[in-house]
Amino acid sequence: MAGGWAKDGAVNEQIEASIGEELARMRLRTKAGGESRTHCLECEEPIPEPRRAAIPGVTLCRECQDERDHAFRARPGINRRGSKDSQLK
Repeated sequence: MAGGWAKDGAVNEQIEASIGEELARMRLRTKAGGESRTHCLECEEPIPEPRRAAIPGVTLCRECQDERDHAFRARPGINRRGSKDSQLK
């Protein structure tokens, strides 16, 4: 049930679109880029063979990847499309 000017199912469509966008972003991030690098792009330390075998196309060592994963990134809020319903609340 939608309220206001939104059609029925609009909320579910918005949620599905948001999930689809996030999945696409994650696929691009983890897409295998062919050969793994032997040395980290950021610190130039050697990347261990087990890591290169486990993650095809790896470009960062574990420490640099951990730093990148835990770095704060401001992301847009849940409602990125700015529907009329959310603006009225």
